[in-house]
Amino acid sequence: MRNGRLIRPLAWGGQHIARLARSEVFAPDEIAIIHCIARTNRRCFLLGDDPISGKNFDHHKLWIEERLKLQASAFGIDLLAYAILSNHMHLVLRSRPDIFEQWSDEDVARKWLILCPPQKLQPDRIEQSDIDMIIKDPAKLGETRSRLSDVSWWMRLLNQTVAQHANREDDEVGKFWQARYRAVRLLDETALVACAAYVDLNPIRAAMAETIETSDFTSAQQRARRVPADAGPAAHPADEERPAEFLSPVALDEASGEPGPCQHAGDARCSDKGFLPLPEAAYLQLLDWTARQLKADKRGATPKCARALFDRLGITRSQWLSLVGDFGKLFSVMAGQPNRIDTHRPRGGGQVYRCPRAARQLLNSA
Repeated sequence: MRNGRLIRPLAWGGQHIARLARSEVFAPDEIAIIHCIARTNRRCFLLGDDPISGKNFDHHKLWIEERLKLQASAFGIDLLAYAILSNHMHLVLRSRPDIFEQWSDEDVARKWLILCPPQKLQPDRIEQSDIDMIIKDPAKLGETRSRLSDVSWWMRLLNQTVAQHANREDDEVGKFWQARYRAVRLLDETALVACAAYVDLNPIRAAMAETIETSDFTSAQQRARRVPADAGPAAHPADEERPAEFLSPVALDEASGEPGPCQHAGDARCSDKGFLPLPEAAYLQLLDWTARQLKADKRGATPKCARALFDRLGITRSQWLSLVGDFGKLFSVMAGQPNRIDTHRPRGGGQVYRCPRAARQLLNSA
């Protein structure tokens, strides 16, 4: 019961999940890493081949990917990983209030107008008068600055834009997405690495692709397509966008500690700060090996990078495979080691969260 209203639990992945206020899980003024999942209405295949209508909606995936690139360039949020499937999508986002605090008022206004231009404007033709209208209104400016590091606003603009375009195209009305997006906060390194791999391997786990390179509309495929940095200027045509430029780098340089926000110097993404304790090539190797292990007929020797990662995280090979294979079923609101979940309190106070039984048994097993 909340404010005199009965709050019904949501069923998701076989679990009943309480409908928590987003502000109890994360807020725009803190750095937080969130796994976001959005499903189409009634889980219809509105992002792929629809067996009922016989239509193909793969172009909706293109819309989402293009919108992700736009939002990555304007929000104070890092896009760490994503996968777009036929009836749902996964994103891993890291809010960066430490980045947008460095933006000038004009930067804030300009970025917001790129995301939500007035009808008379195109994003690449922003007028100074429209910027001034935001800057000269302290309330509007403060609200806009807060929205630009808010994961909920990222998801709101993404889902709203896709839904409006799809309804307009099909001359339809009503809901495109099933409900509000699901958000799982990642509390530690174990949860982050496992969740990133879970997201990137979704098409392979769903038997929609055989390899990372053929896993369309995923961050893993974007990273695998990246042109090697030592390939020379000829490999980087001026008129061709470099793959994965809008994604956060993988490797977190722990030797230097990467002090400060590491704000990106260009306009493709929010920052240049990595998020995993291994280089991009090693991460792709880990994904490839993990995908083979999840298929009984494609086993292989455990690579050195995987063994070092498991030692660092204090988990076994079998625990890793269970985490990646069942991540969506193991965690509901918070994800991480049981001791991290058990001691994490809602921002508004109240009782601590409890690690789901299945996740506790897995991570506490020998």
